[in-house]
Amino acid sequence: MDCACRPFFLWGTWMSTTPGTTSPPNTISLPLINSRSSTLPSPPRLRATTSPFNFSVDLPSGGNNNHGGRNSNNNNKGWWWRRWWNDGSDSSNTFSLLFLLSSSIVLQLASSAAARTQQEEGEEVWEVKGSDRARLVPDFSKDEFVVSPTSSSSLLSINDLWSQCTTLFVRLMLPQGFPQSVTSDYLDYSLWRAVQGIASQISGVLATQALLYAVGLGKGAIPTAAAINWVLKDGIGYLSKIVLSKYGRHFDVHPKGWRLFADLLENAAFGLEMLTPAFPHLFVFIGATAGAGRSAAALIQAATRSCFYAGFAAQRNFAEVIAKGEAQGMVSKFIGIMLGIALANCIGSSTPLALASFSVVTWIHMFCNLKSYQSIQLRTLNPYRASLVFSEYLLSGQAPPVKEINDEEPLFPAVPFLNIYSKGNVQSIVLSSEARNAAAEIEQRLQLGSKLSDVVNNKDDVLALFNLYRDEGYILTEHKGRFCVVLKESSSPHDMLKSLFQVNYLYWLERNAGIEARSISADCRPEGRLQISLEYARREFNHVKNDSVSMGWVADGLIARPSPIRVCPGNIASSIAS
Repeated sequence: MDCACRPFFLWGTWMSTTPGTTSPPNTISLPLINSRSSTLPSPPRLRATTSPFNFSVDLPSGGNNNHGGRNSNNNNKGWWWRRWWNDGSDSSNTFSLLFLLSSSIVLQLASSAAARTQQEEGEEVWEVKGSDRARLVPDFSKDEFVVSPTSSSSLLSINDLWSQCTTLFVRLMLPQGFPQSVTSDYLDYSLWRAVQGIASQISGVLATQALLYAVGLGKGAIPTAAAINWVLKDGIGYLSKIVLSKYGRHFDVHPKGWRLFADLLENAAFGLEMLTPAFPHLFVFIGATAGAGRSAAALIQAATRSCFYAGFAAQRNFAEVIAKGEAQGMVSKFIGIMLGIALANCIGSSTPLALASFSVVTWIHMFCNLKSYQSIQLRTLNPYRASLVFSEYLLSGQAPPVKEINDEEPLFPAVPFLNIYSKGNVQSIVLSSEARNAAAEIEQRLQLGSKLSDVVNNKDDVLALFNLYRDEGYILTEHKGRFCVVLKESSSPHDMLKSLFQVNYLYWLERNAGIEARSISADCRPEGRLQISLEYARREFNHVKNDSVSMGWVADGLIARPSPIRVCPGNIASSIAS
């Protein structure tokens, strides 16, 4: 028989049944399931009891031909049962029965081991819900997958409790679907920011304690006078936020550098507040200066934080990333306040000990800040990153990856002696030295949003420029060694990005082809520098843009701070013609 020579997998036990009898209430009738075949065999059927070691077999009451008073023509017993019972003696019958049962158990265990081996070889199924994963195992008795059962031991119970707590923490602190819902640099940034947040709160507690000592708390000071001084300090400091808000566009171009500057400013403000107990008569002046620094730092931090979170949202889940970031900040603040209070109680009113503790905490704060900003991979294109991408494309024909460009970008490009690179002195194996030098020089020579009257001196040059760039949203020319981009009234960030690509090609014509600048009119004619570079930009800009997008860049426009000056070509051209 086909069903007699194949292994079977059953969760219960084996016992013989007759096709026509009814199973007892405490038994479950299961078909013989072939673990190697998807089809179900035909009867005879086996009946499994609920106990794994209780084998129920209907034995005959006698040895006569009618099997204990029953008719020999009764077909309730299978042919194999009748042959086994009629042919052997009692001892041989007992031996045969034990052999049959042992074979059944061996087949069952072998089938279970084969199923486990097959599952361990990689055929696993996982149920995923956000960041939660549940392992599914096959249940051959029900022909379905079920959640893998866990052990009931105390050790596993502790592990389960820890797993549940970890899952709850991840749900509260990280965006849903982490890590797929955010970019790869999100976790490193969050970890470093958590540590620096704790250090910042400790510094804040120490500085607040120093201010309270300076205002006279604990020395019999008049509460009203202390309150007035405190309000004056905060009120004057709030003015810095209003003044600094006009420079908001600068924060978009170099957010990492501005954020690090804000942290330096915040620590300097904390340091001034730490000095107030030594100069209590200058409380309002020192407190107002420190308050202005802290308010300015808070404005810059809030503005640049939005840039970072927008880059982390890999699935456009901006609000969730911001919400989780605020939750992480609250946890850091809570821990930092607790540690700061404990440290302040140990320090007391000792100014030297407070300054020493503040110095150590400030160093930790700035180090974690630096590491967190170095881990960020900005995907937008400012003038430096765009020049580096375009220069490398002109050299190798391929846009460089996001991480390589971010590792190469300095945090303070406007202040060369303060430049801090993410990779230190390690040279990039992807970016060439020619591309790095070109990007640095182009950013220094670029003047975005130039005045037309400053770069053009005669009518012929104006007409030549407007005729050459009549279909573009900008006008590019070179004046006194600078690349001057005059923006039209309809200019967009996309036009500024295209103008920078033409600037890069113009630079390479100057460096590699040796084509020097002549008059503006001559450069606008065929075979002139401006005409050649514009034709190349029109032909290749979409290619470099698509290649940059494939590498992870957001190439829909240039993030820059041009001057607000614009020109209207139609009006100017008509006035010149008249």
